[in-house]
Amino acid sequence: MTEGAGIHTGDLPDDLTATEAGMWQAFRNGSVYDLSSGDFAVDDPHGGHPWGPERTVRARIVCWLLLDGPPALAGRVSALKLVGVRIADALDLAGGQVTPYVELRGCRFDEEVRLPEARFTTVRMVDCSVPRLEAARVHTEGDLHLPRCRFRSGVRLTDAHIGTDLLLNQAIVHRDRGGRSIAADGMTVGQDLQAEMLESHGEMSLRGAQIGVSLSLRGAKLTNPYSRFALNAPQMTVERTLYLTPAGVGSPLLSGTTPARGTRIQHFECRGGVRLDDGRFGDAVDLERARFVFTDDQELALRRVQTPELRFLGDKPQRGKVVLSGARITTLVDRASSWPDAGNLHMGGFTYENLVPQGPFPLARRLDWVAAATAEYAPEPYERLAAVLRAAGEDEDAREVLLAKQRRRRETLPPAAKVWGFAQDWTVAYGYRPGRAAVWMAVLWAAGTLAFAHADHPPMDSGGHPAWNPALFTLDLLLPVIDLGQAGQWQLRGGWQWLAAAMVLLGWVLATTVAAGATRLLRRS
Repeated sequence: MTEGAGIHTGDLPDDLTATEAGMWQAFRNGSVYDLSSGDFAVDDPHGGHPWGPERTVRARIVCWLLLDGPPALAGRVSALKLVGVRIADALDLAGGQVTPYVELRGCRFDEEVRLPEARFTTVRMVDCSVPRLEAARVHTEGDLHLPRCRFRSGVRLTDAHIGTDLLLNQAIVHRDRGGRSIAADGMTVGQDLQAEMLESHGEMSLRGAQIGVSLSLRGAKLTNPYSRFALNAPQMTVERTLYLTPAGVGSPLLSGTTPARGTRIQHFECRGGVRLDDGRFGDAVDLERARFVFTDDQELALRRVQTPELRFLGDKPQRGKVVLSGARITTLVDRASSWPDAGNLHMGGFTYENLVPQGPFPLARRLDWVAAATAEYAPEPYERLAAVLRAAGEDEDAREVLLAKQRRRRETLPPAAKVWGFAQDWTVAYGYRPGRAAVWMAVLWAAGTLAFAHADHPPMDSGGHPAWNPALFTLDLLLPVIDLGQAGQWQLRGGWQWLAAAMVLLGWVLATTVAAGATRLLRRS
């Protein structure tokens, strides 16, 4: 029988091998075609044990079944379900319309799988060995499952449309000739993208990808020593949460959950830069216990990210940078030990409304955090922190932050302005500690009273003058503008005259700094 004859009546083509004939009949019956031997070492699709003709089907016959296969047996639904099968040659379904359900488990492909612009209902490839998956613009109505598969030359899902879930759990993907392990720019996933415990050797590129629910990289290990980024995902949209967190090891029930205490876990680890610039995340970005290993020119880039919650709770990167410039966060959950050292944190234009520290995070450490992000003086990080503390009812801490801002600003001023700044700091702490003015005034008043009690004080007018009162005389000198009727009634000479002038000058300094602080307080309120 020639190829194509009798297909629609269900007759077997003449040129099928015995193995292919069995697959043909299983397809019509919708049953699983299992060629595994039961020996784990032999059946391992990633091992070196050869699979002979008794386990081999031609890719052309697989394509024939999927694109123009025979009708199902009465009362059955045709489906391709293969276990432990070797597919020889390249499987090419480019542009095809595949209606049957496809599920391949523990299979071995000799050459790449080509699915660009093909349309499927659901495709499941589990624990398969695939040289490369080429599936740009593939369209599935249901799931695309690739768990535990190994791809020696990368996966391409550029502009793919996955109707429900994309699963890459425990997959191992090596880079292609362009240096990318997974190229999925512009991909759309209707629900979850789960890549838990994924091993990626190369750049995982998700630029402009849209995820309908959550993106989970729990326990994943991303490595790219060849170029700048291990995860390159600017302008990505995730409707719920991005998880770069640990995964529980040993139980499938732990998938998609936070491991309980005592569970053996695998951390998310990234050896290479992470780029999430301009991303939109509907619920949160979770970096709980994440580990980043950067070179000096690599970074965790979160520029202009928008999300209700950022959980910055990973291990501190020893090298590289963390960039939050322009990011907009509602709640920042962080840990003091998670932030990088001075010079490696950039927060220009970073806005947040609430701070929820995990563990001790004293104000002094928080000020160091702001200072680490501002190699040169910038007022905005200090003002943002003060506003958040004030909104939380921490007015005293907010004043301390603004005082630290003024002290940092003083370092940039010319010498004369620095002297004036030190005067304001020593007297009333730039107006943020107004109680100091009263203390200084009391000290100067007491000192002046004691000193002027021993001064020679002939009256200006012998005919009419008040009684000499050194306390009122000192107070009259210290209080500018206010006249208590003492300072102009007595003549002082020599050193007493210089002391009086000093009291007048100190009074003006106190008054000016108090006025400047009051103006600053009124402006903030």
